[in-house]
Amino acid sequence: MIVRRKIREMLAEDIGFADITSEALIHERMKAGAEIIVNQQGVLAGVAEAAIAFDEVGVRTRIVKQDGQRIRPGAVVMRVGGSARGILAAERTALNLLMRMSGVATATSEMLERVRKVNPGVVIAATRKTMPLLSHFDKRAIRLGGGDPHRFRLDDCVLIKNDHIRLVGSIEKAVKKARCDASFSKKVEIEVNNPKDALDSARAGADIVMFDNMRPADVKRAVEAITKAGLRSCVILEASGGIDPSNVASYAATGVDIISSSYMTFRAPALDMSLEIKRGKGLK
Repeated sequence: MIVRRKIREMLAEDIGFADITSEALIHERMKAGAEIIVNQQGVLAGVAEAAIAFDEVGVRTRIVKQDGQRIRPGAVVMRVGGSARGILAAERTALNLLMRMSGVATATSEMLERVRKVNPGVVIAATRKTMPLLSHFDKRAIRLGGGDPHRFRLDDCVLIKNDHIRLVGSIEKAVKKARCDASFSKKVEIEVNNPKDALDSARAGADIVMFDNMRPADVKRAVEAITKAGLRSCVILEASGGIDPSNVASYAATGVDIISSSYMTFRAPALDMSLEIKRGKGLK
């Protein structure tokens, strides 16, 4: 299983040859119990991954709160029991996953709350701006927060960017080559930064037009131009670039279908959690 292998690597990176502090102070047969407690309200994500981290060191877990649930300060999300050394060895990895993923899920949920006030049907999506090797965890957290993961990898869909257009020569040529040269059935998305290129992309037959780093007023003009040309029902419209909680509602009001942002995975704070250990107590 890919997820378990990645978590095993995380544990190996954190533990190194051994937890020398615990080995010096704690008897190898000492048992303990512990609780993971939330210190901030938000949306929980990463419980399944945290449980794998503890399982890898032989510690049992009991999940109290489920991924996707809204949580408040003081809530216990998980209880663990078993080797005291094992609990301490997996603590940091488990908490790091829980806190990061819950932060991503919470930020996604908050972005959705803001856009649904002005455009109930809009989708909040992630971008590929995640830390290398953490994409799976970030994208799962996006889903748990109510968002869409967008592309996981370069082979998920054709996404024609400005650099591709410069190398090929024109929007029309780029879309045509993507349609003719691809030996697989994938959607073709094209990135534009002005209303004229947006209309040209819709006319060229792109499935998705992404307005990249355009002001809301320009995005609205592009949507209106595509609608006036009778192409609105033929294309999915997406806004992206520099979008965060401060301006996401303005982009939602333009009439786009999707808003993609790296805010959730690159700038949103982790959700604070802690592990409280109880000497001599097992899992309850």
